Amino acid sequence: MIPVSLDRNSPVPLYFQLAEQLQAAITDGSAQPGDPVENEVAMSKRLGLSRPTVRYAIRYLVDQGLLVRKRGLGTFITSRRVHRRVSKGSLYEDLSAQGRNPTTKVLSQANERNPKAAAALELDPDTELIALKRLRYADGETLTIMHNWLPARFGPITSEDLEQRGLYSILHDHGVGPIVVHQSISARLPSPDERDLLQISSRLPVIAVSRTAFQPGGAPVEYAEHVYRSDNYEIELVLEEN
Repeated sequence: MIPVSLDRNSPVPLYFQLAEQLQAAITDGSAQPGDPVENEVAMSKRLGLSRPTVRYAIRYLVDQGLLVRKRGLGTFITSRRVHRRVSKGSLYEDLSAQGRNPTTKVLSQANERNPKAAAALELDPDTELIALKRLRYADGETLTIMHNWLPARFGPITSEDLEQRGLYSILHDHGVGPIVVHQSISARLPSPDERDLLQISSRLPVIAVSRTAFQPGGAPVEYAEHVYRSDNYEIELVLEEN
């Protein structure tokens, strides 16, 4: 049980006082990732609060990505986030470097025409591209849906390679050396398909990243659209003054 002290004379709503103190315990490490959270009935009785008040506080933290509800099991503190500096490295390599266990499920692998991806790759709109769709896990938990488009010259790429290695490592086998990446990042609500694949609620935002990778000479080699769970993923920027 997480200790909670409520000020019933405060103008701050009781649900928010409860949510803040639960959040503080999660943030300072008093409560650890994977720990179960006291159920609503027990917490209501212990704190002398109505069940709707406790339920609203829990839902607030679920929406913030700090708690997760598991059907039939209860509510738990979410796992630690993936902290990632903006870099040109692959996610697979970054996860491995952090001591996380990256695994990949190949959802689809086909040749297709995609005018948007073709434009990013500076190809004709009707050019056939290699289209990859993968689901990446970190320590067994869903993290991101990855769509990647490559020029046909990089085929064939096997599902076994995609499951065991990062994409840039595979491209290196095809002669792609150091790359330069142009990347844009935004936040939005997930689509129904994204909610199902990432196993998140409709209220949890996702981090949408689109990127085009170039070889040093300027030739584009990859266009990607990735969607990350915002409760498991954090982007770190390092800025330097020139």
